[in-house]
Amino acid sequence: MGSHRRLAPSGFDRGATSALGVLSAAAAALGALTAVPASAAPHDDTRAEVDRLYEEAEQATEAFNKAGERAGALRREVGDAQDHIARQQGRINDLRETLGSLAGAQYRSGGLDPSLALLFSDDPDDYLAKASVLDRITTHQAGELRELQDAMRELAQERTEAARKLAELERSRKAVAGHKRTVERKLARARQLLNALPTAERAAYDRASRSGRFDMPDLAGAVPASGRAAAALAAARSALGKPYIWGANGPSGFDCSGLVQWSYAQAGVSLPRTSQAQAHAGRPVPLSQAQPGDIVTYRSDASHVGMYAGNGQVIHAPYPGAPVRYDPVGMMPVSSVTRP
Repeated sequence: MGSHRRLAPSGFDRGATSALGVLSAAAAALGALTAVPASAAPHDDTRAEVDRLYEEAEQATEAFNKAGERAGALRREVGDAQDHIARQQGRINDLRETLGSLAGAQYRSGGLDPSLALLFSDDPDDYLAKASVLDRITTHQAGELRELQDAMRELAQERTEAARKLAELERSRKAVAGHKRTVERKLARARQLLNALPTAERAAYDRASRSGRFDMPDLAGAVPASGRAAAALAAARSALGKPYIWGANGPSGFDCSGLVQWSYAQAGVSLPRTSQAQAHAGRPVPLSQAQPGDIVTYRSDASHVGMYAGNGQVIHAPYPGAPVRYDPVGMMPVSSVTRP
């Protein structure tokens, strides 16, 4: 029976063994690296979904605000038209009463041929004078009546058209409100996904792209562009910590454009309701020249807005569940900077 003995490893064997060990370690490392995205991908998907839903929510809110603003303007127009029509109708009624009395007087003294009435008149000159005045008054009043009737018809048409537009906008606003409810449901589902993340992951997320703060950042050297800008900024600071509320413009809660509108209203400046309109409510300035109180709008559709506070910070109402706070001005793509 032959004996088996272990041969001493050759140089090649030792090199192969060493290389194999290196390759095994590299493979293990590679496996570890590839395993990270596989496990992190759902978390990344969750963050991406929440970001997308927040953006949709802001777009829906601004569309809702715009529809509400237009509906409010139409309500005022309809109300003014109805008041105008009522006043015109009152004048028409007065004229009809006057014309009715004049017609009755003519009928009672008439029924006779004018030449016979002249023949039987005690004072032909007086009759001719009265007849002339009566004819002028009747012609004038009838002309005015026709004019007012035409105006009433036009106003009635305007009222009908305004009411049609109002009804259309009400339907549009209800549709936007329905979309808003849909987005809110999506946000609730996304929040459930976030809550299901490990505590560390959830804490790390916390809207890392908008790492908000409520304390006063270093704003040394930040000088507002004007006294009203300073007053608006002071108002915005007073709202720090107030909740984000759909369609709200203060004072107990705000959406993004509502905060900017309310803050400037405290400074005596009237701004439009939506972020898209606020982007054009003043003089555009480069971001590099932004001063405290300037309006900063975000994304290509200007669907988010905040107020520049100085030193690279803005105050804004971020999104549902996040109160009014400071954030870096570059938290998302800047669309424009406007100085009211």
